[in-house]
Amino acid sequence: MHHSDEIPEGFSALCSVDDLEEGKGVRLIINDEEIAVFKVKDKIYVVSNVCPHQHTTIMYKGFVEDGFLACPAHSWKFNLETGKKPDGTRGLTTYPVKIIGNKVYSKVIPKTFNW
Repeated sequence: MHHSDEIPEGFSALCSVDDLEEGKGVRLIINDEEIAVFKVKDKIYVVSNVCPHQHTTIMYKGFVEDGFLACPAHSWKFNLETGKKPDGTRGLTTYPVKIIGNKVYSKVIPKTFNW
């Protein structure tokens, strides 16, 4: 039997909901992955903090507008739900989020590079 306050397997505690400001990103490192956490209209999003354009860890400084996160360097836009660019191509990695009590949890899976 599952209680709703149990932490799902593989999920890590990120921060408390109160730590997040509307539309402002927070940079965290979980399982050696750089992530950016955003609260937009009472919904929490967790995405990769690394912009795929120049592989810089600045997405947490990005601007949120109309459900998209714009990179502060060159304004590349990514859908906060899917991570995709407006044209539907691959963009940022998105991670599942659970709110338990006042804490934000996410399942951040380290990337494996095949090169």
